[in-house]
Parts: sequence; structure tokens; C-alpha cells
Amino acid sequence: MSDTRTDVLRLLPLGGLGEIGLNLMVLEYRGDLLLIDCGLMFPEAHMLGIDLVIPDVTVLDGRVGDIRGLVLTHGHEDHIGAVPFLLERLGNPAIYGTALTLGLLANKLEEHDLKSRARLHQVEPRERVLLGGFDVEFFRAAHSIVDGVGLAIRTEAGLVVHTGDFKIDQTPVDNQPTDLARLATYGEEGVLLLLSDSTNVERRGYTRSEREVGEEFFRILPDCAGLVVVATFSSNIHRLQQVIDAAVACGRKVLVIGRSMVANSLVARQLGYLTVPAGTLVELGDLRHLPRKEVVVITTGSQGEPLSILSRMAMNEYRKLPLEAGDSVILSSKFIPGNEKAISRVINLLYRRGAEVFYEQTSEIHVSGHASQEELKLVMSLTRPRHFVPVHGEYRHLVKHAQLARSMGLPAERIQVLENGQPLRVSTNGLRLEDRVAAGRVFIDGKGVGDVGLMELRDRRHLANHGLVMVILGLNLNDGTIQYGPELVTRGFVDEQEQKVFLDEARQLVIGLLQERGRELLSDWEEVQAEVRRILRRFFNQRMERRPLILPVIFEQ
Repeated sequence: MSDTRTDVLRLLPLGGLGEIGLNLMVLEYRGDLLLIDCGLMFPEAHMLGIDLVIPDVTVLDGRVGDIRGLVLTHGHEDHIGAVPFLLERLGNPAIYGTALTLGLLANKLEEHDLKSRARLHQVEPRERVLLGGFDVEFFRAAHSIVDGVGLAIRTEAGLVVHTGDFKIDQTPVDNQPTDLARLATYGEEGVLLLLSDSTNVERRGYTRSEREVGEEFFRILPDCAGLVVVATFSSNIHRLQQVIDAAVACGRKVLVIGRSMVANSLVARQLGYLTVPAGTLVELGDLRHLPRKEVVVITTGSQGEPLSILSRMAMNEYRKLPLEAGDSVILSSKFIPGNEKAISRVINLLYRRGAEVFYEQTSEIHVSGHASQEELKLVMSLTRPRHFVPVHGEYRHLVKHAQLARSMGLPAERIQVLENGQPLRVSTNGLRLEDRVAAGRVFIDGKGVGDVGLMELRDRRHLANHGLVMVILGLNLNDGTIQYGPELVTRGFVDEQEQKVFLDEARQLVIGLLQERGRELLSDWEEVQAEVRRILRRFFNQRMERRPLILPVIFEQ
């Protein structure tokens, strides 16, 4: 991935294309590399035991000296969450972002003992930074988190506009709308390439304003008789502000609980992005002196996370603050695909506690932070790009966004749907794909980074679905006789007492195998293990229609 031509720009997506999360885009110009975002993804249902997922940056090994900087569009986990895990591997590049973005990142770096080593540079919207062959200008982009920006990246090859995550909110809570004036200026200057957020491309019209959620809070809270619990994303500072404003208007105190909620709200207050009137915030211990009808609790857990405070309250396991009949719970977020069952379970449990629940399907308590079709078309009209590459979305979103661009008159040959690991050369002469490079996902399990791969995940899924049969054998290598066992120990497969007949039959099959093959088989213990696995796998499949993981354990006696 190296090119020194002045008229060619190269793109290499390493995450965020064909998926939601893991955002990491690499731009190359004349041998200089610029990284845009460095995000993580939370594990999908089939990733058993995995805590987090980060992009695979193997392709950049050996080129860290060419990285001129990492620019961040906003502070969501899917755009900054992988930085602590990849910072040193990427050569500790200078990092550029707005105040809140760097504030949230600094907390994460401190948890990994990296804050003192990271080179963080705060920027303001409309500020320009020269990073090697890249002249990067940041412009305001309204989103579901404060301080979001898009990027205008100038090179001698042309101007690249990256929208970041955005929507065209004309009445944002902080009165900082997406900078349409700058987008129009870029269009006049001439945009070689537009990279635009595709998340909401399937939605027609415009995305609703965040202020409408605040209006709903002001409508709901005065009618709530007991304790009010609001669960939302800890990064949505605008949402927190509107909950606090509505609580103050109703004469209620506010309790903020949950590790990430407390940490993010503290950063936002310190930077002046969250305003809380004096005397509004209370501690958990203060609740014993306050009537429940005078308190609003803000916490996380809106996605049904099993260890969250909200889930524990729903299960009546959070003794510090139990729910009572007549309390109200507001889930102020969307149902993220894959979390529907977990969220529904929590809602059902909340109703069993006697609470009234407000959620997306019943109340207007959430709006998206991403642009819908008419907003995407507006950005394309303002920038008038020569070439277009849709970013940030599942594959269908990228395809739909490409179709939207064609409907606006952009020729098909000037549009390219990319996937992770697919390099693209961009110039005024056109687009050209290059040979794919290695790209993928690295799994984080506890303190291990990358030591769990697809093979281990397959085994975990096999264990979860079919259980385990361990075959313990003690053998005499001199004469090939069985000195111990075979003992069959099962986990998650069958009840050993109830299925004793099947297990005894399986045990006799192993004995028969060893007697038949004798010392010929004992010369290679790996072959013994393979043969035991083969014969038992066939037996359990034919007799019981089950496929447990067979684990032979052989030792010499």
C-alpha cells in the first residue's frame, strides 16, 4: 500500500464497511498515511465469551512510520473504542479531535495506563491541521453526541469530504447544526470524493430533531407519580441535558448511576457541555431522605444488558434502589438489532415490578442521530462530488446509498461500494480497485487481545450447542494395555445416570478400538485421539442424533 504519484489518492477501509462498528479508514497520499477513526464493536450473539472486537491492522505493520496522524470524528465507542488497544501497535500517532471526543478518549486511555504517553491535540470546527501531505479541516456535524465533526481533507490530488456520523438537525439542543455553509463551499471548490454516512439510508424523509425528545420528557414526567428511571446511552449528552431540564422543571432531584454514565457526565460537565443547576444532583445515600416522587434516576441498560443496574432493578436484585408499584421507567434509545429479546425481557420484568414503561414503540422518547434519505441527498447536492463511496453501514446500506447517488445523476462508474480490506485508487481519471489485503476482526477476551480466533469461537459454539464428552484413558505403552478407563465424563450433554446405558456402550466401543488396533495405534497418540473422536462422534450422532465435542485425554501409566 504505497504510491508516490501526486494525482492518486488511495483508500483502504479496515473496518466499518459492511458492518456497524469497527470504523477505521486509511487514506494514503504520496506515501503518507492518515487514519480516520479507530472504533470497536460489541460482540454479536455467536461470539461466545468475547468482550470486545477491534479491527485487524496487520496490513499496517511495517508502515507505522508513515502514519501522519489519527483524526477522530466523534466520541462514540465505534469510532474511538479501539484506540487504547491499538495505539502502541500503530506507533503512537498524534491524535486529533474535539474537546469532548478527547475527553472521553482520555478516560479510556487512563484505564489502560496510556494517557501520559498519548499525544492528544484538541481542535475546533473550521480549524485546519497539516498532517504530511494532508491538509485536514474539521467542520461541525450534528449527531447524537456532542462535538461531532466531519472532515475536509485536501491533497494535491483533490479534496475528500468525510461526513462522519451526522444528521441535518436544524434545532439541535446545543444550537450547533451541521455546517451546511462549509459543505456548500467545498462543492464550489470541487470535491474529488465524498465519503458519507449510510446508516439511515433506508429511511425516507428527514430524521426528527433531538429537541422533540426533550418535549416528550416535559410531557411525561409531570404525570409520573413515583420514582422515574431513565435509561439511555451514556454518550448522549444532549439526551442527559434534556432529562435534567425536565426533572428540574418538575421539582425533582437527579441521581446519576452506572460507571460509564457517571464518568461521561462528569467529563461533559467539566468541559461545559452539560449544565446542571446547583443542588440538583444527589447521591444514592440521599434517597432515604427524599420522597420517590421527587427523584429522577439516569442510568444505562437500555439494551437489556444483563449486568446493568436497570436489569438488576427489573429482576429485583438491586437492593440499593428497588422498584415499586407506580414507578416509571423510560427506555430512551432504539432497539439495536440483536438486542430485541433482551430488551423485551427487561420490559416484561419491569411491568411485573408494577412499573409503567415508556419505550420506542409506545412513546416518542428516541430519535436517531443519523441522516435519512433527504438529508443524504442534500449533502450530495451541496458537495457535488466527482466520485462517491458510501461508508458506515451494513452492506445493504452501502448498496442503497449507492443507488441513491445514481438516482441523483451521478454515473455508476463514479460510485464504488467497498468492503473492508478492499483498496481503491482515486483520481480525476476515475476509480480503480486493487487486490484485496488482509482485514478482519480481532477478539478481546478478558486481558487477551487476539488470542481467541475463529477456531476457538467455533469450539465455544459447539460446546454451547452440543456439550462435551471427555474420554480419560491411562495406557501402558509397552504392551498397549488399558491401565485406567476409559472413563467418560460429560458436561452439558446428558445426565450421566439417566443415560448410563449409552455411555457404557460408548465406553465398550473405545475398548474395542484399542484392542483391535493394539500397539500399531499406540505409536502415535495423536492418531489415538483422532480415532477415539471419530468412533464416538459417529456413535452419538447415529444413536442419539447429538454431536458433542469429543475431548480424549490420554496419559501413560
